[in-house]
Amino acid sequence: MRELRVLAMGGGTVLGGAALYYSTILPDTLRLGLCGGFGVGMVGAQWLRPPWLRHVARGGMAAMLLGWYMTDPPRNDRVWAQEYTIPADAWRTANVVHVAHVRNFRYRSENDLIPAWYDASYDLNGLESVDLVTSYWAGESIAHVFLSFGFADGQHLAISIETRRQARFAYSAIAGFFHHYELFFVTADERDLIGVRTDIRRERVYLYRLDLSPAVREHLFLSYVGAIHDIVHHPLWYNTLTDNCTTGILARAGAKLRYRLDWRVILSGHTAAMAYDMNLLGPYDRARYPDFAALHAASHILRLPGAQIGPDYSAAIRAGLPVPEGSGAP
Repeated sequence: MRELRVLAMGGGTVLGGAALYYSTILPDTLRLGLCGGFGVGMVGAQWLRPPWLRHVARGGMAAMLLGWYMTDPPRNDRVWAQEYTIPADAWRTANVVHVAHVRNFRYRSENDLIPAWYDASYDLNGLESVDLVTSYWAGESIAHVFLSFGFADGQHLAISIETRRQARFAYSAIAGFFHHYELFFVTADERDLIGVRTDIRRERVYLYRLDLSPAVREHLFLSYVGAIHDIVHHPLWYNTLTDNCTTGILARAGAKLRYRLDWRVILSGHTAAMAYDMNLLGPYDRARYPDFAALHAASHILRLPGAQIGPDYSAAIRAGLPVPEGSGAP
């Protein structure tokens, strides 16, 4: 029993210290001081006498930390990294969705870019496709996952659920487990959101067609539209476990709870395999693609040397990819 108490106290001290360290408290000296003070206080309470006093001290510090954490509000008025400075807004008028500030950055290199945004309108009656995009930058277990909506007039709108990073912080995967990033919908032209990954960062990017009925496609798109509009006025915290790029898609797609709790939600490099198991991809010719491994290999976007991100980028990246049965062109 004593070992369990020590383990619980140690775990709580580490988590509490991390919550303070990765918080958005200003100035940084206060943030770091509170982090160090919490750890010293929790450990130093061991020498308090009588024993009940140490429990009261630790319980009081833990309660104050929890109270702060539960009431720590997300905000939209921080100094953001450049790619997160201007959020999109979206609203519906009859059967047309209007999106303000569609991001369309042009990249000379990963760190040399020309910021640009435009406004656009999308006809719901022309919503023809939803594509699942997965982008890998290291191994096979972790990928960034997002959707791109295609319309009959040739427009594509890519929407990615991401961390909204402040300019003063470098990116940290660990920070995403705490109140460090606000949640952000990158609502962008494919030449930006996919192009920076295929042509600039040279990540391994895969694109799959989701097998959704017209009604489900529209519901999914409008759920994003509503969330994009709401977050402009009511910011939310990003959380790697509960509200991230993958859970946001699954929740809006109405996935069953067992899939939303699937280990592949955290190891997001396997999200497309999970979608395959859920019969959400395609339908593709099973003779040509008898299993997910074959489909995955064929769904890799390959860019030729010297290829440019031009007006035909959306068509170019789909050339040669598997064509869902009955869909004509991808």
